[in-house]
Amino acid sequence: MTSTEDRLLGPEQVREKVAEQLRRSRARSDALTAAVDDDDLVRQHSKLMSPLVWDLAHIGNQEELWLVRDVGGREPVREDIDQLYDAFQHARANRPSLPLLSPVEARRYVREVRDKVFDVLETSPLEGRRLVEQGFAFGMIVQHEQQHDETMLATHQLRVGAPVLRAPDPAPATRPVKREVFVPAGPFTMGTSTEPWALDNERPAHRVHVDAFYLDTVPVSNGEYLDFIAAGGYDQPRWWSEVGWAHRQRAELFAPRFWERDGDGWVRTRFGVVEPVPVDEPVVHVCFHEAAAYAKWAGKRLPTEPEWEKAARFDPATGRSRRYPWGDEDPGPEHANLGQRHLRPAPVGSYPLGESALGARQLVGDVWEWVDSDFRPYPGFAAFPYREYSEVFFGGDYKMLRGGSFGTDASAVRGTFRNWDHPIRRQIFSGFRCARDASPAEAR
Repeated sequence: MTSTEDRLLGPEQVREKVAEQLRRSRARSDALTAAVDDDDLVRQHSKLMSPLVWDLAHIGNQEELWLVRDVGGREPVREDIDQLYDAFQHARANRPSLPLLSPVEARRYVREVRDKVFDVLETSPLEGRRLVEQGFAFGMIVQHEQQHDETMLATHQLRVGAPVLRAPDPAPATRPVKREVFVPAGPFTMGTSTEPWALDNERPAHRVHVDAFYLDTVPVSNGEYLDFIAAGGYDQPRWWSEVGWAHRQRAELFAPRFWERDGDGWVRTRFGVVEPVPVDEPVVHVCFHEAAAYAKWAGKRLPTEPEWEKAARFDPATGRSRRYPWGDEDPGPEHANLGQRHLRPAPVGSYPLGESALGARQLVGDVWEWVDSDFRPYPGFAAFPYREYSEVFFGGDYKMLRGGSFGTDASAVRGTFRNWDHPIRRQIFSGFRCARDASPAEAR
C-alpha cells in the first residue's frame, strides 16, 4: 500500500510520467487509424459513431485547446477548426457531412499540436495553478485520448470487412471461484479528494452507508446468458421493466449485439472474425435493460453504484478504500485485462491477483459493468475545469457503468472512475454482474 503523499511526484517526475503517457496514447491512436485505409477513416460505420478521422482530429483539437493555448499560452494552431470538432455542436450522425480535415491533414495537425505540447511540458512549472498541479491538465488530455481510442475500438467492432486488428488471446482461467462474495453493512469512503488525475465527477470523497448484500464474484458469462435466452427471457415481459420491454420490442432484441443463430448454436462477430460464442467469457454488448432483465430472471438484481464501489474498494481489515480492488499500486498485466492488450474479455475467474479484499474478481477490465444508478453528482461536487465534462449530463437519461473493459486504458480507469451512457446502448463493451440483498440471518 502507498499513501497519497507517496504518490505525489516532483515536477521532473511528473514530466517523465506525462511524456510516457502521451507517447503511449498516441501510439494507440496511430495504430487504430493506420489499420484501415483512408476510405475507411472517413466512412461512418454506424450513426452512433463518428468517422475515425473525426475522432483523431478531435483528440488533437482538445489537446490544442487545453495544453497549447491554455496551459502553454501559445498562439492557436488551427483556430478555424474549433467549431468542427466541438462534440456539443454536432451530433455524431451529422459529422460525416462536415468539411472535416482529410486523413493526411488530420495526421499533420495532431503531429504539430503534439510537438508544441512537448515544448509546453518542458517549460511549464507544473505548480501554482490547480489546472497544472501534478500535471492534471496533461493527465486529463491523456485520459481523453485513451477514451477516444476505446471509442475508435468500438467503431472497429462496428466496421464491416475483413479483420484488421490483431492481439493474442488471454490465458485460460486457472481455478474456479465461489459464486458470490459477501459485502458487510456499514459506511465506506466513496470517491476521492486526493487522486491527482481524478476527474470532477469522481470528487469529493464522502462517506456512504451500504446495507449488507451479496455480489457475484465474477461477471455474468456467455454460458449463463445463453440459459436466459433458452428459457425465453427475451419473450417474457415479466422479467423486463416497462421501459425495458418497450425498448426490447421496438429494437427487436433477441440476444447480445453481434450474436446470430447458427443452427442449434450461436456465433458472434468480433472485430471481423465470426466465431462460436465462448461460454466462459463475460457477456458483452448488452444494454442496461437486458442486464436488468437477466438479473430479475436469475432472482437477483443489479448492484447500485455505491454497492459496486464498496465491493471493489473497501478493505475490511483496515476500514479504508483502496485505489483499485487489489490495492494502491497501478494496474499491471497480472491484475486486469486492460489497454487493448487482448481483443476480448478474459474468461470468468481470471486475474486472481486482481481480486478485491472482499474476494470479487475482474471488477476492473474485461467489460464495463452496468449498475442500477443514475448519473448524479456527489455531495460537494464542483465542475472542473469545465461544465461540459460532467455537469451537463447530470439528471439525464443515463445509467452508470463501472470498472472499464478490455479496451479501456489503465490511465482512464480506477476504483473511483465513473462512466455513463444511455440505457439502450450496446455498441460499447458493456456487461454486468448481479447482486442480491442479504437476509437478516446472512447479514449478522
